[in-house]
Amino acid sequence: MAETTVAKEPEKELKSELQQYADGWISERKGTGVPGFLKLAYIVIMAGVIGYLFVYMNGEVNHSDRGALVRQFNQATQSSPVFMYAVIAMAVVYALIVIFFGFKAVHKD
Repeated sequence: MAETTVAKEPEKELKSELQQYADGWISERKGTGVPGFLKLAYIVIMAGVIGYLFVYMNGEVNHSDRGALVRQFNQATQSSPVFMYAVIAMAVVYALIVIFFGFKAVHKD
């Protein structure tokens, strides 16, 4: 009997190229990397978060309506800039980790 070869069906071949994570909520094609716009979004969002934490770490003290109340609240509660700098440092470390994994080479499967 002659051997016959069966061509893979395109549907099965496509499924073998896709990897699914989180019970199918995230799909990824093997050998693809993070898109460029998403890499840029990581940087912009992380910079915005870190900038926001730095600018408003003691509240909105210079606001025309709420500024006096915020300053009184800060004086009464003894806000700690050291704690906020620690929070900002953790945000920076998290941002660096996310950006590192976003820009690293495509993984080989």
